[in-house]
Amino acid sequence: MRTSLWAILASTTILAGAAQAEEIIFAHGENPGNPRYVAAGMWAEVFTACTDGNHTVNVAPSATMGDDSEMLTSAAAGVIHITANSQGAMSQMVPELGLLGLPFLFEDLPTAWEVLDGEVGAMIDERAQAAGLKILGYWDNGIRNVTHINKHVSEPADLAGMKIRTPPGEMAIAIFEELGASPAPLAWSEVPSALQSGVFDGQENPLTNIYTANLHEITPYITLTGHMYEATPVAAGLGWWSGLDEATQECAIQATAEAGELQRRLSLEADEELRPLMEADGAIFAEANKAAYQEATQAVYDAYAERYPELVAALREAAGH
Repeated sequence: MRTSLWAILASTTILAGAAQAEEIIFAHGENPGNPRYVAAGMWAEVFTACTDGNHTVNVAPSATMGDDSEMLTSAAAGVIHITANSQGAMSQMVPELGLLGLPFLFEDLPTAWEVLDGEVGAMIDERAQAAGLKILGYWDNGIRNVTHINKHVSEPADLAGMKIRTPPGEMAIAIFEELGASPAPLAWSEVPSALQSGVFDGQENPLTNIYTANLHEITPYITLTGHMYEATPVAAGLGWWSGLDEATQECAIQATAEAGELQRRLSLEADEELRPLMEADGAIFAEANKAAYQEATQAVYDAYAERYPELVAALREAAGH
């Protein structure tokens, strides 16, 4: 019987280096138990070992260095060095990154990863560098599903008027506006309290994030819409990155790849392992009418294809459309 990695996540520790000139600050917004939290700790270990201890890593989790948008601004300004961030927040600085969230673009996670690790990922990195950021690699943030306080949203019409929290970034907002909902962005760290206070009827996220933030206990009706994919770009400040020697740059790339392999595996396993755990906590699952959802969001696809014809064409070809 395969041992579940989820059983050991809570015991994962952060590697924090002693304060010194060579200390690297690696910031992210997730809490213990989330694959991003686990991978950041592994990144620190791999990078420190690869540089023979010439660099140490201070991992700053749980949005202690600000929300995703603030961490990206800090990285570009050289206040922090690296952030494992969100597609929605980073798409505000690098709009092309948001195209990964085109509705129903990727059939499954491995397809998305293959695309990101190829030409498309390199094209997005070029745009990111123009915004002062260097993408070291793409971790995963899953295929997203909708949760609601008291009903399922199996049909697009069920979303009419729904107050739904989305990440920052125009793609998710465009999708839910097209579906007739009332979307609004909010920092991830503020979502649980906003749901509990009734500011929103629900939210959308991959099962991993829903479970590790206990959102299934607040919004127990989970509809497997699978409406969009999100990556977790691991981004370094370009100023800091450009000042590194080639060997140290290679260590950072290596650490991102090795930790990303674990992070992606955990994300993939979440779909198999988390549903029964969430159901045991009282969550109620339902399937969505995906054909109806795809038809209802076609206008979003068409609009972005007009704005970014080259990249959307590359994405469609790489994703097998």
